[in-house]
Amino acid sequence: MGSSSLAVRPTSRRLPRSVLLLTTTLVLLILSQSSPFISSVFSHHSPQELAHRSQILTKCAYTRAKPGPPLHFHARTQSDRYTENMKPVLVRNATIWTAANGGHEVLTGDLLMHRGLIKAVGNVPLTLLDELELESTNLEVVDANGAWVTPGIVDLHSHIGVGSAPELNGAADTNSFKAPILPWLRSVDGLNTHDASYELAIAGGVTTAQILPGSANNIGGQAFIMKLRPTTERSPSSMLLEPPYTLNGSHFDHSLTPRWRHMKHACGENPSSVYGITRLDSGWNFRAAYDTARKLRDAQDDFCAKAESGSWDDLSEKSFPEDLQWESLVDVLRGRVKLSVHCYEAVDLDGIVRLTNEFEFPVASFHHAGETYLVPELLKKTWGGTPAIALFASNFRKKREAYRGSEFAPRVLSEHGINVVMKSDHPVVNSRYLLHEAAQAHYYGLDPALALLSVTYTPATAMGMGHRDLSVGGIDADIVIWSSHPLSLASTPTQVYIDGIPQLSPLDHYVAKGPSTLPHMPDFDAEKAATVVHEGLPPLEPRSVKGVLFANVSGLYTRSGGSSGVVQVSENAGAVGVENGRVVCIDQCSDFAEGSVEMVDLEGGTIAPGLTSFGASLGISEIRLEPSTNDGRVHNPLDGDLPSVLGGKVIRAQDGLMFGGRNLLLAYRGGITTAITAPSGTFLQGISSGFSPGAAHARVENASILDEVAFHVAVSMNAKAGVSTQIAALRNMLFGEGGDEVLRRVRKGETTLVVDVENADIMATLLRLKDEYEAHSGEKLRLTFSGATEAHLLAHEIARAGVSVIVTQSKPFPETWEQQRILAGPPITHESLVTALLKAGVNVAIGIVDEYNARNTRFEVGWFLRTSNGAIGRTTALALATTNLEKALGVQREMPQDLVAFRGGDVFEFEAKVVGVISETLGRTDLFV
Repeated sequence: MGSSSLAVRPTSRRLPRSVLLLTTTLVLLILSQSSPFISSVFSHHSPQELAHRSQILTKCAYTRAKPGPPLHFHARTQSDRYTENMKPVLVRNATIWTAANGGHEVLTGDLLMHRGLIKAVGNVPLTLLDELELESTNLEVVDANGAWVTPGIVDLHSHIGVGSAPELNGAADTNSFKAPILPWLRSVDGLNTHDASYELAIAGGVTTAQILPGSANNIGGQAFIMKLRPTTERSPSSMLLEPPYTLNGSHFDHSLTPRWRHMKHACGENPSSVYGITRLDSGWNFRAAYDTARKLRDAQDDFCAKAESGSWDDLSEKSFPEDLQWESLVDVLRGRVKLSVHCYEAVDLDGIVRLTNEFEFPVASFHHAGETYLVPELLKKTWGGTPAIALFASNFRKKREAYRGSEFAPRVLSEHGINVVMKSDHPVVNSRYLLHEAAQAHYYGLDPALALLSVTYTPATAMGMGHRDLSVGGIDADIVIWSSHPLSLASTPTQVYIDGIPQLSPLDHYVAKGPSTLPHMPDFDAEKAATVVHEGLPPLEPRSVKGVLFANVSGLYTRSGGSSGVVQVSENAGAVGVENGRVVCIDQCSDFAEGSVEMVDLEGGTIAPGLTSFGASLGISEIRLEPSTNDGRVHNPLDGDLPSVLGGKVIRAQDGLMFGGRNLLLAYRGGITTAITAPSGTFLQGISSGFSPGAAHARVENASILDEVAFHVAVSMNAKAGVSTQIAALRNMLFGEGGDEVLRRVRKGETTLVVDVENADIMATLLRLKDEYEAHSGEKLRLTFSGATEAHLLAHEIARAGVSVIVTQSKPFPETWEQQRILAGPPITHESLVTALLKAGVNVAIGIVDEYNARNTRFEVGWFLRTSNGAIGRTTALALATTNLEKALGVQREMPQDLVAFRGGDVFEFEAKVVGVISETLGRTDLFV
């Protein structure tokens, strides 16, 4: 890989003072021949004084200059990041989405990259190829075989490099906690080049990212744009894209076109929680800071007005007003900063909009911005124009200000003519899957062109880099070749080029070709309208009916009985009649249809078993960061004595269940018919319970499906007590006597012990402990690992021990040291964690970590199905979140035959929409239409 440091230094290098003096003198000599004023000035002052005045006038002119592409940018013959030995690449037979024509231009043909630039798109002239031959260049030809090609993915909101993975105290530079107002800080000063995220992000097609400071401060500091490819220089500076000239000092050629600067603001809960301030305090913090910047700007303007009018006597022994701490905020007032503002709620958005009008500065983008879709007209009042809105696709409700976030926000905003960006906030969402955020937005109604623009051209424009997009000629050669249509589920890069340099090794191409056509969006018109009407909190309760005839059913899958698996009952079932939560007829349903039943057209969709969710605190946590909405954490006996009032009893999740929560009901609407939840704790957690997410309250008949499921503990390197201490405590619990009845059943092998564990070495210790206990007691210890990020390292040992694994992080990420040895999956490795464990003979299941993600369980499972290269079939995929999961948790009873009806497609397709639950558990059919 070549160094890109040339992008930083030549244009910002200070000219020698002697050269400046000579150049200025010559210019003034020439001007004096035509200007009496300059002639008289020249005749009375020394060359040094004239040079000094010229520098002041140039600096004053620079304060009014507008940022934009570098001079002659589009006339370049090679990239500003060009390095020697870049091979020209000809991508042939591609389907090229160019981002042009509002995102609607798609070309079929070829694409030529040379010297870090795209030289031709669609039809590559033979003359260009002949020129390469004359240059004796080694042209690399890549046959795309019709695959989709897009510009590189652009992440407008990332903390990659400053919030490094794995998370270590020595590389935690996202936030400063010194003060609420810190515009002088710079993210580049904490940019770690050893972050494990770079490779992962590139494997997801991300080529460019804006590295923002965190949101602990009202003004957290300056952001920087970077290309993710490694460089031979290996420095943060060599990865930067068009950094401001002030990066290495205030002395540079002020005649150059200014480059955009970038800055982060934040309002709402984050600064409040860090500094103990209210929104009232934050409002004043912003105003006071901008008032300081305004005074400095005005002083500069007054100084320049005198200089430009020739009033040099008034400026005698005075220098240009400058203050290094506040100069970046002055640039905000001058409209030379692309400002990113973290704001969720209408109250905060309104405050920032008023601030922009008071001090007259633009905002480039609002981030997180959960309530923007409710106040589009307010956004349009922002001084200088409507900002772009950077959103998550479905990551909502973790805190109060995010509670009204909606999956329909991208669509609603776009219908109001407001630009939408999908972002990662990496590592909050692993930026490797940023395209998946856009795909989800499309699923919920965002126009496909706008969905693709939301992770390419729109964020590039919001950060002032739109001139580098694929929609114009002669631009940066950052492209991605995809395995399937970019908006289809689990679309994965087969190759990524940054500056024309391939980033994936040929050995990394482990991705099977997927569907090439655009997924059809389901009809969510009614849900979108209700969301707006109810200000983000629409009714989610289902409509319950006794009998339903589902028509145009393409396939019916059911549980095969007990926990043995899932089978396909009927292909092209045609019609399926259900009554009181049970299937009563298949295909031959004419007699049933004559009764008083409701008709629902599935339009070629399927009926499949409802999925089971495990891993998140569904039912015991509504707003994770609001303690008053949660059951609370279990007391850790390793942190001190257990309260005597507990009498040695183990905590049961069933006692803290709360029904009717939004995450629960959305999970139900997403096809989750059983939730199994364990109490939250750092070592001793307690006993999990299984229940129906569709039940209104605990007294509904069969709301509780399984009162007691498994006994849960956690063993982690991140706990206060050491791993050896935790293992010793667990050994004592197993080898000791007495204790809770459930613990006695664990000792007898009647109840499963589920250990939340990530590290392979700890898993090996637990396997040894299992052997010790079984040899000592003569009983079989039923053991399951949950989380298990590093389980692939001892997959065969786990299989031989008969231990099950519940993978709760289906999109692997080395967040902590004990998760660092991930099996990344395609396109980096051939196997994913799930396929590797399945091939070793382990009983594998899928879980989740975040409550909001329960509704997306079918997409998480579908990801494995589509990237397994045939190793996983449809029934196996269904089992991952049904029978395999129940087996892993030790469920021994026959589970209810709860089924889910999908309109318009298969359970694992973006085209399918859940329209009903056939609930044997509750004895009814619930409809969402």
